[in-house]
Amino acid sequence: MNHLYPIFLKVHELNVLLVGGGFVATEKLEFLLKSSPEAQVTVVSKEFRPEFLEVAAKADTVTLIEDLYHEKYLGGKHLVIGATDNKAVNRQIRDEAKERFLLVNIADTPELCDFYLGGIVTKGNLKIAISTNGKSPTTAKRLRQLLEEVLPEEIDDLLLNLNAYRETLKGDFEFKVKAMNEITEGLVRKDTRN
Repeated sequence: MNHLYPIFLKVHELNVLLVGGGFVATEKLEFLLKSSPEAQVTVVSKEFRPEFLEVAAKADTVTLIEDLYHEKYLGGKHLVIGATDNKAVNRQIRDEAKERFLLVNIADTPELCDFYLGGIVTKGNLKIAISTNGKSPTTAKRLRQLLEEVLPEEIDDLLLNLNAYRETLKGDFEFKVKAMNEITEGLVRKDTRN
């Protein structure tokens, strides 16, 4: 059973701690910055791979600290991502983050995660998140690729036009919902002709 509740976080308004500077940490940082280019990320690692430094250099909102993980780095953070190659350190990160009631993701260890970093499709203002409940990130990746191909680039123009129309509507919330439902009904109507 999938108990996940999807939310969209304004990561550029939150403070994220990423622990690790290797291959997995690079992947996590790329994911964060692709989805939220202004994500506020502090990264702690005893060393950083060249590929990691290349990704980090593209965003001035990423702060690098060359050090071993220590609980003091949890201060002032909202989200924590543990991506070291040391299981004991990853467990320590998780336990100390939970003591502070922080949301935590430990890479490749679903049972130690409060949240997963799923596949994301972005077309302008449209953003679709894909999760396999931690069972198959590769499947989420393939579905992301499929949706990126089939969703037209013009979808953002449609969203902007619908938003402009919504702004012209007079009346209460219920009236606006009804009007928007009527105008968007054709977006998902199935063709029942044989």
